Amino acid sequence: MTQNIAIFDYGAGNLFSLKAALERNGAQRVSIIRDVEGIEKFSGLVLPGVGNFDPAIRSIEPHKELLIQAIEDANNGGVPMLGICLGMEMLFDKSEEGILDGLKILDGEVVMFARTRVKIPHMGWNNLYVTRKDSKLLQGVNDGSWVYFVHSYYVKPKDKGLVAASSHYGIKIPAVVENGNLFGTQFHPEKSGSTGASILRNFLKACSQKCV
Repeated sequence: MTQNIAIFDYGAGNLFSLKAALERNGAQRVSIIRDVEGIEKFSGLVLPGVGNFDPAIRSIEPHKELLIQAIEDANNGGVPMLGICLGMEMLFDKSEEGILDGLKILDGEVVMFARTRVKIPHMGWNNLYVTRKDSKLLQGVNDGSWVYFVHSYYVKPKDKGLVAASSHYGIKIPAVVENGNLFGTQFHPEKSGSTGASILRNFLKACSQKCV
């Protein structure tokens, strides 16, 4: 059956590099959507990672109920969903970047790096350290693999068991969160070379088990 992956466009900018990366790594069909009506026809959903917290939440507001249901389904082992950078941050309760509530799928908050400790935004390549060997997203990814970050904020989950990998930028930060078929990366897998390609293939493998 055909893998039909949706990238939800909430005004996050150029999504075509992400679309091309998914196609390059095995997705048979990738659609950029602006409405989540009929989301159940897709075998995977991606929330992309460019933009600012409050404008993104406002853009999602008309679709919020259906989107939350889709993400909760993924959290419970349903159709896989991947949040990238801001797309992952929105899954949490709130962010220091804005005043609006997040989607409140995962307990925790998003906080800013301390300007007195590190240069922000954090932009560049950093090592990835796998902390959960059972991670579906990180199968075959070795400790110390390099991935590409562009961010000024990072997530602080209340449940540390959600963290599947960490990285270091002045402090230890969660780099991958995972629960059921809900995945999030603080870095950009579509910009992360061979390691990012492996991660996207692992996501698509999870999606292939939910093909419609």
